[in-house]
Amino acid sequence: MVMFEELAHCRVCPRQCGVNRVNGEVGFCGETAVLRAARAAAHFWEEPCISGASGSGAIFFSGCNMGCVYCQNQDISHGRVGYPVTTDRLADIMLSLQEQGVNNINLVTPTHFIPPLREALIIAKRKGLVLPIVYNTSGYESVSSLRTLEGLIDIYLPDCKYYSSELSKKYSHCADYFPVAMAAIREMLRQVGTPVFRGDSDDDAYTDDNLMVRGVLIRHLLLPGSLADSKRVLSSLYESFGSSVYISIMSQYTPLAHVADYPPLNRRVSDAEYEKLVDYAISIGIENAFIQGDGVDEESFIPAFDGEGIV
Repeated sequence: MVMFEELAHCRVCPRQCGVNRVNGEVGFCGETAVLRAARAAAHFWEEPCISGASGSGAIFFSGCNMGCVYCQNQDISHGRVGYPVTTDRLADIMLSLQEQGVNNINLVTPTHFIPPLREALIIAKRKGLVLPIVYNTSGYESVSSLRTLEGLIDIYLPDCKYYSSELSKKYSHCADYFPVAMAAIREMLRQVGTPVFRGDSDDDAYTDDNLMVRGVLIRHLLLPGSLADSKRVLSSLYESFGSSVYISIMSQYTPLAHVADYPPLNRRVSDAEYEKLVDYAISIGIENAFIQGDGVDEESFIPAFDGEGIV
């Protein structure tokens, strides 16, 4: 596995575990050097500019370098759900999704697999992959690892989860989350620039499309009881990046059974909490934003990780 030497003393993510994943050791992410994925299919529950009418070609990878106690995809992030795939097979999966007519290839939780993913993307592009590539991440990224993806990613879709180091340590075991995520977002913006949508040009063929084809879209999920921290996240993002990024303000938090002992995470976000956050975003001048309506906190929005499109 010469091409994946980075995983022999793994420092791919900010955890800097240093384990030999090539020899089967696992670090915080719970994964060896073997790519594993749990689902590859059209996904319709991203932001409208990502999913569109035809869906986003989402590939959900197993493992995660965050370990959030409230994870909505815990079966694949914390559990052992997933199937091994080679880089050649992953390239073919991407091409198959393209043939199905999806709008983009959406790499979900890809951070800990950057080296093999990079190889799979190169192979797929050589074979005819032309769709925009979406890098869908928690935001807890190493700038040096992101730089190895330059020229391969079109859309960065990072979270910015917390401002408070106390909250990020309590809920995701990483007290340094905010400064690390902000540095990563700056690198993403350097690589792909401000958002570009189909229809931004004079080509009338795409005037009704409104799909993002390049740029950075930052997600922030409001957690129960964390309104003050969410306001600090949004104000920091706007002060740092202004209108050069889009921000998705999310209310879809779903309290699954495993957070029963983590109040206030054991309840849903109230309408009042979310309305206050949206009003705050407007009051500080945020205009390039997506907001969510009712019903998005239902468990039905969490896909089945049954190997569709993988096996």
